[in-house]
Amino acid sequence: MRQFFGHVIDGEEVPSVDGGTFEVWNPWTRQVWADAAEGTAEDAARAVTSARRAFDEGPWPRLGRAARAAAIHRLADVMERHADELATLDTTNMGKPYAQSMHDVARSVSNFRFFADHQRDHCGEVYPMDTGHHTYSEYGPAGVVAAVSPWNFPLMMATWKIAPAIAWGNTCVIKPSEDTPASVTLLGKLAIEADLPPGVINVLNGHGTPAGSSLVADDRVDRVTFTGSSTTGKHVMASAAAHLAPVSLELGGKGANIVFDDADLDNAVRWAVEAIFRNSGQICLAGSRLFVATPVYDEFMARFIEAAEGLTTGDPFDPATRFSSLASKRHFDKVSAYVNGVDLDGGKVLTGGIVEDGRWLVRPTVITDLPLTAPAYREEIFGPVCVVNRFDTEDEAVHLANDTRYGLNAMLFTENLSRAHRVASRLRAGTVWVNCFFIRDLRTPFGGVGDSGVGREGGTFSREFFTEPKAVVMQIDRGKQEVVSDRSRQR
Repeated sequence: MRQFFGHVIDGEEVPSVDGGTFEVWNPWTRQVWADAAEGTAEDAARAVTSARRAFDEGPWPRLGRAARAAAIHRLADVMERHADELATLDTTNMGKPYAQSMHDVARSVSNFRFFADHQRDHCGEVYPMDTGHHTYSEYGPAGVVAAVSPWNFPLMMATWKIAPAIAWGNTCVIKPSEDTPASVTLLGKLAIEADLPPGVINVLNGHGTPAGSSLVADDRVDRVTFTGSSTTGKHVMASAAAHLAPVSLELGGKGANIVFDDADLDNAVRWAVEAIFRNSGQICLAGSRLFVATPVYDEFMARFIEAAEGLTTGDPFDPATRFSSLASKRHFDKVSAYVNGVDLDGGKVLTGGIVEDGRWLVRPTVITDLPLTAPAYREEIFGPVCVVNRFDTEDEAVHLANDTRYGLNAMLFTENLSRAHRVASRLRAGTVWVNCFFIRDLRTPFGGVGDSGVGREGGTFSREFFTEPKAVVMQIDRGKQEVVSDRSRQR
């Protein structure tokens, strides 16, 4: 019997109002293994109603910071007890290796614990004034948060949005991708088990239309946070603008990875493989454009191709597997179209390509000789496809890296400290990794420029987005005020 994943609204799992469902696939077996509630505009409205009531009338925004932190840590404890179940759902639903899913669960738990403590321990600012006044800032919750999360990191990206939202006293409605509803639905149920008040975390399942579009367009929503494609992000921004809801958008990427001639090649190859082939390349931060200095190009490429071909491909539940299928038939077709177009554009596939056996599998693929105008070079493929170019000078490397409409992240590998700082400053990207990849400190800003998004989240940047900063001005010396007023009149 297939599993069912409903909405989680107002503290209980419920079906859609009209009883509608959609099928949930296992991309490795290419079998339908579950059904999920197909959200309608009415379902979106009742999820927002629940969150609105929990914010306007419930205890959550009015809890002390320590009490709110304790409740969120309690949810993190419950998640740890259900870690295997959460990871199993992500691997079944999305196809990523189980070890990576367990890593994602740990990161998800860390998101909740970090933001619970961050809001508890945070202080407002005091602004000294010489006019007989005392001024300070407060950071109160904004209200109801609509969060739309992607399918490539189903649980982790959802918690990246939910954790700061609820930590700062907001209530939220999270809509996971229709491709991967399972783990987020379980998270909503675990919030009930952890005894969070009803309506603090609501899960709305369904497709972008009507569920997602109705959620974002609801004028009772105070904040919208979205991770997904740049095209969809523009629609989300336009919809939220109709009721002046601030947005945080983390969108597409076409990350540059620069390997200088003084790089530690063992380290550079290791991270280059992780940067484009982890999660089968389905990472917005993927290092999908690789630039290698001419003096080390041949040696680096030989090692890179050998490492790519050495990735163990197979069942994502096999502990030996490091690389598996793409997340859906629709996405497999998209990635395949880019790979099939390489020859027509004059490029060469050095290794990899499409597995022609009916599986939704594209091998770790390395491409060279593509013109800089080719679609596979300029557009986000979101798969295990790396395009490689060589460069001769630092200026050329920086120019090539910045020659994109995206600006989410970049990497550079060098043992020259001055060059590392110099190039990092010149790269047009929200995050620059030097001699590493995918390392996160939750205090730092996360987001991109250009078509990679709007705004930043993380640490105090999340505080700024998920709260309404307030200035409080108090008169403490009336005598000084009178002196200031007299001087003002004289002028």
